[in-house]
Amino acid sequence: MHLHNRDVRQDVRELGALLGDVLEEQTSRNAFETVESCRRNAIAYRSGDLESREPLIAELEGLSPHQQRIVSRAFTTYFELINLAEERERVRSIRTDSQEETLEDSLETAAEELGEVDLETARQVLDDVLIEPTFTAHPTEARRKTVKSKLRTISTYLETVDERLLTDKEKRQVWRDVDAEVTSLWQTPQVRNRQPEPEDEARNVQWYLENTLFDVVGEVYDELADAIDEEIEGDLEVPKLFEFRSWAGSDRDGNPYVTPEVTAATLERQRAVILEKYRDQLKRLSGVLSQDGSRITAGSAFEASLEDDRERLPGTAREAEGRYPDEPYRQKLKLMRERLDRVGDVRPGGYDDADELREDLELIAESLRDNGGESVVDAHVDPIRRRVATFGFSLASLDLRDHQAKHTEAIAEALETEGIDYRALSEDERVELLTDAVLQDESVIDLGELQDADLSEDSARVLRLFDELGDWQTEYGIEAIDTYAISMTEEPSHVLEVLFLADQAGVVSLPEHCGIDIVPLLETEYALSGARRIMGTLFENEAYAKALEARGRTQEIMLGYSDSNKENGFLAANWSLYKNQRRLGEICDDHDVTMRLFHGRGGSISRGGGPMNEALLALPNSTVTGQVKFTEQGEAIAEKYANPRIAERNIEQMLNAQLRARKRAIEQPEEEVAEEWTEAMETMADAARQEYRDLLESDGFVQYFEQATPITVIEDLNLGSRPASRSGERTVEDLRAIPWVFSWTQSRCILPGWYAIAAGIDAYLEDGGSTETLQEMYDEWAFFRTTLDNAALSLSRTELEIAEQYADLADDDLRERFFPRVSEEYERAADLIKTIGRRDRLHTRDWLGENLERRNPYVDPLNLLQVYLLDQTHRTDVEERTLRLTVKGIAAGMKNTG
Repeated sequence: MHLHNRDVRQDVRELGALLGDVLEEQTSRNAFETVESCRRNAIAYRSGDLESREPLIAELEGLSPHQQRIVSRAFTTYFELINLAEERERVRSIRTDSQEETLEDSLETAAEELGEVDLETARQVLDDVLIEPTFTAHPTEARRKTVKSKLRTISTYLETVDERLLTDKEKRQVWRDVDAEVTSLWQTPQVRNRQPEPEDEARNVQWYLENTLFDVVGEVYDELADAIDEEIEGDLEVPKLFEFRSWAGSDRDGNPYVTPEVTAATLERQRAVILEKYRDQLKRLSGVLSQDGSRITAGSAFEASLEDDRERLPGTAREAEGRYPDEPYRQKLKLMRERLDRVGDVRPGGYDDADELREDLELIAESLRDNGGESVVDAHVDPIRRRVATFGFSLASLDLRDHQAKHTEAIAEALETEGIDYRALSEDERVELLTDAVLQDESVIDLGELQDADLSEDSARVLRLFDELGDWQTEYGIEAIDTYAISMTEEPSHVLEVLFLADQAGVVSLPEHCGIDIVPLLETEYALSGARRIMGTLFENEAYAKALEARGRTQEIMLGYSDSNKENGFLAANWSLYKNQRRLGEICDDHDVTMRLFHGRGGSISRGGGPMNEALLALPNSTVTGQVKFTEQGEAIAEKYANPRIAERNIEQMLNAQLRARKRAIEQPEEEVAEEWTEAMETMADAARQEYRDLLESDGFVQYFEQATPITVIEDLNLGSRPASRSGERTVEDLRAIPWVFSWTQSRCILPGWYAIAAGIDAYLEDGGSTETLQEMYDEWAFFRTTLDNAALSLSRTELEIAEQYADLADDDLRERFFPRVSEEYERAADLIKTIGRRDRLHTRDWLGENLERRNPYVDPLNLLQVYLLDQTHRTDVEERTLRLTVKGIAAGMKNTG
């Protein structure tokens, strides 16, 4: 069966030619020839036809500022178009493999594994699994929303010419429209002229939920249900398996612009969006359910529900009966739409929560089944019911987050008004005070009155947030905003402080009610190594134990990949996270608590990124409870969820991995890891951390980082609403993980994704370890294999020759001190990974090799132009804009920022 009309080479060739035509039309023939000359020289060097890059460098440096801007814009636009071509190729691959039944990590293969166990175990796996992708507003998306919108339009045109049979005339019309869109793209400013606001970020996240995931999730449920029916005998209902969450509009950590007004507006907008989606769904369902009431028996339960609605909404009921006489389902749906219209309205009769809507849908489904309408239920009712279960009335539940120091200071200032010196108390004394305060009936502080007290701005904001949290839960439902994450949690009191504030706000009333999950974010080595001290103290604390009981004895714990990596280096951070996940699992088991790990992963390898399905399967069995939560950030959101077919594939792979991982964890609660392997990892991690810390703490390294990467440009890029550093100080510790990784990625020296791996492995070998043992670990231990493969991806994307150009920007003594050290570590790491993996290249993915070969020659001119501009002590406004544009172009070419 012929599914497609084109291939990636044709797309790349024709889009490139079209861009060339637009370039010449919009600028000049001379500008077009300049860009072509740069392109040919870059390709000639990569292919070996030129001995050096000097001709390309000389040409770029000899251009006028205006010409440099055109060259930068041309290559940036080229990558944006080529990214669409590669996205289309991914879709082709997915569709072809699906048709040929060769798709790996499919729901069919997951169902096959579930078919290997008895029915009750299969049911337990499904009941246990809950996957919670959590969208963050972290500033790693370099493209403007306007640019993304135009690229989506072009993507739709590519799909049309690839998947539809068109006449020659129709093809010409489509390409005319593509030409128009590329022309408009060329004329559109690439660089933001203002910093995005939190509302912009919340709308961005909302777009993917509303326009892609709402539809995709229903399709995934349908596919899984079909696969289970095919593989498993017996009645096995597919429960709720997904829940989407968001930090956009509610994450206050380091972002003073996320105010209570922003959060309230986000909650209101998201509810309005999802209710409108349900109204549309019910309207379409009404077009299907036209059954004649005189020819069916709707059933007593349905009739009773319909009568209740008639009493609740008599005016609408009369209208429905007049419009749909003898059509009970349509009457019911009309009343259901009216109840949706009244959610949050002053008029009575609206749904109290999403469960009531789901119950109405289930009544319709049962009635249809009793009348032989099983296929109608499967095709039209169940998809809506599952969407309601997944998205509720909130679209995505919001997680609140702030830094622990803000809570500590807010409580200290508040208690000072009551004559209590909280700052002077020891950790044990703080725990005792907070516990007693939560358990007593009377409030200790009045959050409303404190609004008028003489408090610092930060403390006033914290107290106001908790004061409004109860109102938000009353208005939008507890499930709309029921989680509070605490950054830099290092003591039990940091968690109890949030419980105390929630209690004072009335959100917690123990032992009957606890309206929030309190989530410690463990990201420093001190916090991770002290996990038993922190969590054990909380689980044994009288107040916290009651709160945990009220939340179903499930404890969510967040692990910070980004800051852990920045603090300890790639290898040591990964090993620490692995060990501490197991330790946390043991602590929760000891206290009969169900653990839900929240993986704070970034898009890049060095921030916990990489293929999600591989990451889920590499988790320790003892930590796989079925519930899992992870962040989705920045450009990774667009890459995964902008295209519906790719979004569906990502969701499918997540579900495949989690179902299989949970099944294996039930069968083997503790994975068997040889003691020899863990000892090897201890040796490697200790040595790697020492080498990494020694690099960062070396005199002059911060200056080298500033001089050999475009960090100063990145800090002013208006990528997100949050500042790039926590306090404005120039230290690696103070710098946020995102600009840290972004800067190294721009300079093509992706140090955070691999540095010190070689130092760690060499230390193990020098200590008597063997290459054969490392190869055995790679073959048989998913954690070790995934860690090395992810490092190999970062090494593959590193280009030392380009990185050397950036190093030359640094002072001579700094360059000689650091660049050779980094280069030697790179070369040794590459050799070791190839040896351990028994292969002659770093990466194991054919597509990556083709991708790099296609992209590298076109990224090089942007890098070399960026180096030239960074070296200028006084840049004109045009040169400054061009420099910022090179950052966007390299990000598009690398398909990665932070």
